[in-house]
Amino acid sequence: MNASKFVGLTLTLGLFLSCGNKPKSLPYDYEAAAATFAADESFYPVLDEELEVYNALHALGELKPDYTDQEDAITKLMKNEVWLAFASRQLSERELQNLRDRQFMPRVIPIAYDGLAIIVNNTNPDTCITVKDFTRILSGEVKDWKEVYPKSRLGEIDVVFDNPKSSTVTWCVDSLLAGKPINSANIGAVKKSAEVIDYVEKHENAIGIIGSNWLNDKRDTTNVTFKKNITVMKVSRLDSATAYNSWRPYQYYIYNGNYPLVRTIYALLNEPRSGVPSGFAHFCRLPKGQMIILKTGLLPIQADMNVREVNVSKN
Repeated sequence: MNASKFVGLTLTLGLFLSCGNKPKSLPYDYEAAAATFAADESFYPVLDEELEVYNALHALGELKPDYTDQEDAITKLMKNEVWLAFASRQLSERELQNLRDRQFMPRVIPIAYDGLAIIVNNTNPDTCITVKDFTRILSGEVKDWKEVYPKSRLGEIDVVFDNPKSSTVTWCVDSLLAGKPINSANIGAVKKSAEVIDYVEKHENAIGIIGSNWLNDKRDTTNVTFKKNITVMKVSRLDSATAYNSWRPYQYYIYNGNYPLVRTIYALLNEPRSGVPSGFAHFCRLPKGQMIILKTGLLPIQADMNVREVNVSKN
């Protein structure tokens, strides 16, 4: 090719590019969305532990959390405000199709099992409850403690959730109430899981529902000691709850299926490239991330538990 022809070709290409054929800008701000993940606030204890280790091990950039309610977290994901959200439900078919129609490739990654804990005031003498009675309370069919425990003197049952749009409420509505909304006058919500514990501690007629990762005493590495300022109820699948057929949300009882109120924690990932959000989501599934989940009192999705029988002798 001689010089004159090469110059002509260059000018032609330059004119072609100048006529509106420039690359289109992306309909989202990748970097802004990659700096933060959104999560239901009830997962704060376990995700905060995961994030502290992940940020210390990786130099690609520090990821920051946005702890909110579950539906807000998923809304942020759908609006490309974040590429990663943690929730107790998978994306719906409608949500998945919406993302695919916009040329995304959403992934749903289960990372842990969490037992929903039912907590009561320390002065409450009744510490066992059936799933059936708990469901009756949530539906509004039962509003007084006497309707569940005839000898109770606590009066009206004061039910408190962490947040009206939390993963806890969503799980109870979907799994226990067959999709019927919670609208009983004696059922309310605060803003955070810590406030549920505080409320139950101060009100003897209260009953609260929180994720079990909020319960563990960090001084006990065996995860068998719950907070002392409230009582964690034992829950039974049977029609009558006793100390022998009811269980608390310890890891092993979640593992063997004895504890009935169990939800899955999912990492909902929609990042268009493999960046920090993708790295963190997969880290939670890797051995080190799964070990952190185990230490926070939840059950890792890839649980490989060693169970030892202990004989207790009375001296």
